[in-house]
Amino acid sequence: MAARIDRLVTSGVFTLDGGSWEVDNNVWIVGDDQEAIVVDAAHDAPAIEAALDGRTLRAIVCTHAHNDHIDAAPALAAATGAPILLHPDDLPLWKQTHPERAPDGELADGQRLTVGGITLTVLHTPGHAPGAVCLYAPELSTVFTGDTLFQGGPGATGRSFSHFPTIIDSIRDRLLALPPETAVRTGHGDATTIGDEAPHLQEWIQRGH
Repeated sequence: MAARIDRLVTSGVFTLDGGSWEVDNNVWIVGDDQEAIVVDAAHDAPAIEAALDGRTLRAIVCTHAHNDHIDAAPALAAATGAPILLHPDDLPLWKQTHPERAPDGELADGQRLTVGGITLTVLHTPGHAPGAVCLYAPELSTVFTGDTLFQGGPGATGRSFSHFPTIIDSIRDRLLALPPETAVRTGHGDATTIGDEAPHLQEWIQRGH
């Protein structure tokens, strides 16, 4: 069974620093007909479980710990028995949303996760959040970027725990080094490619100053 990527869009509220915003999130399900990994369990655990369609969930991977990316993670874990994995640098953000429930395991730069016969490599890409990670799946010519890189530029860095120069370094050093045809599957909105975004690096740097 060939591995594939399924996209589910869920809706909810992002809250941070006293503000609230209505958001639509991309939930990515990666795997084959037997097993899968969920990238960012956002807003609606029953909808995510339904989208798994009976497949064994191997892990719930959090690209970062803003509430709109992790709010459904404990419920999905309870329903499926899958562990929640998060980079430890994002624990302070995680505890804002789930103070009574810790993640089950840690993500680390270079770590490899295997599902459905393919490997996803964890890339630590801080900036939008200290523990932000991307997941690179070369067999699928895809990188899952969470809120680090979008169509049109970097993720937001105007709130707590974020830092613009750091996200630029992460994108330049970790993401733009990937093959230009690599699909960028983002935490919100439409996909892009590394090749489409790479020419704009200097423009982003200028805009950030």
